[in-house]
Amino acid sequence: MALSRRVVQSLGKICPGSSMTMDKEELVCYSFDAAATGSTHLPHGVVFPETTDQVSQIMALASREKFPVIPRGSGSGMTGGTLPVRGGVVMVMTRMNRVLSIDRENFTADVQPGVVTGDFHRIVEEQGFFYPPDPASSAFCTLGGNIGECAGGPRAVKYGVTRDYVLGLEAVLPSGEVIHTGVRTAKGVAGYDLTRLIVGSEGTLAIVTRITLKLLSRPESVGTLAVLFDTMEKAASTVSAIIRESVLPRCVEYLDRAAMDCVRDSFTFPLDDRVNAILILEVDGDEDTVAVEAGILKEFCLERGAVKVIPATTPKEAADLWKARKALSPALYHLAPNKLNEDIVVPISRIPDMVAYIKELREKTGLTMVSFGHAGDGNIHCNIMYDRRDKETARLAEKTVGELFDHTLKLGGTITGEHGVGTTKLKYFPREVGET
Repeated sequence: MALSRRVVQSLGKICPGSSMTMDKEELVCYSFDAAATGSTHLPHGVVFPETTDQVSQIMALASREKFPVIPRGSGSGMTGGTLPVRGGVVMVMTRMNRVLSIDRENFTADVQPGVVTGDFHRIVEEQGFFYPPDPASSAFCTLGGNIGECAGGPRAVKYGVTRDYVLGLEAVLPSGEVIHTGVRTAKGVAGYDLTRLIVGSEGTLAIVTRITLKLLSRPESVGTLAVLFDTMEKAASTVSAIIRESVLPRCVEYLDRAAMDCVRDSFTFPLDDRVNAILILEVDGDEDTVAVEAGILKEFCLERGAVKVIPATTPKEAADLWKARKALSPALYHLAPNKLNEDIVVPISRIPDMVAYIKELREKTGLTMVSFGHAGDGNIHCNIMYDRRDKETARLAEKTVGELFDHTLKLGGTITGEHGVGTTKLKYFPREVGET
């Protein structure tokens, strides 16, 4: 049902001029996200608030007039969580994009939700601080979106995920009321932990308008290793062994052979036919600690059967290695026009079992399946590549996702580690949490 004239006029007063649009050409840009589902849902309008008061007024209007509001950052979500499936108004938060303050003495920062995560990394690092959460889309995703999905990234194995760095929030409820959650202190148990409730709630409870984040001291040094294996099975068993028996890296990423082939030209070192898996390991700390721990990891991986260990000798070499990893997701479209991108997580000890099962599924179905991810915390990104115009293959791909999730839960895992439920995983959601 279209918005009434009264609603349109009221929205125009709250968000005048270019802060609102109902032009169909522009609405189309907000009818999809990065989920690659192929389904689009046209909103009735799009607003670009710049203040908490505007967000509050819009939500109060929506509650009175009964139209949906869908908060959105840069649209980089992978599960259709910002799709306006019932029309309504998409609220784009990218104009609220200021770093409001950095408290150097108390290691905190106050930011608006539209700040791009990668920009925030650079700003705080220039001042000697460190903000660990680093999703692959950090060059364009926003901190507000990270809050909605409780984003993680490669460094989560050592440093945790977004919720571990959110001290407090300013947020607008559906009624339009503004709440403030959390504390700026190390301790605080006055009332319910609404901060953690809202982080990861995918925009279903409140719209975040201000965020207080915890910062760390920037590590003095970082060491990066590329570890090459002749089988994915050896790489997977090495991951669980590293976490169990060796030093704790800040990152443990893996790419299988299909993933490597997608970005082969991006690597600065040769990959011969023996190499079927790569681990990217990273340690940080003072220079002496990094040198020692990188050496320990190198010897440990060689003892576990690695074909070769290649240390990055300069920051550029390390950056190039991560550039190849972060180019992987878009490069998958060279294999097929559509993908189902699942971010399952299993206990670290079960990573080899999950890798073996993905191989079994690939052989049983004949589907193109590419896996990579944050192996250090058991987070595996399993991508099923297909062409949705082939109805039979599309049905098989969908069936295979269900089997993948069932086996993940059987191993004690979860169907999503950082992408969220959104619309694409909604039908699988009860399998994990139950109907009650």
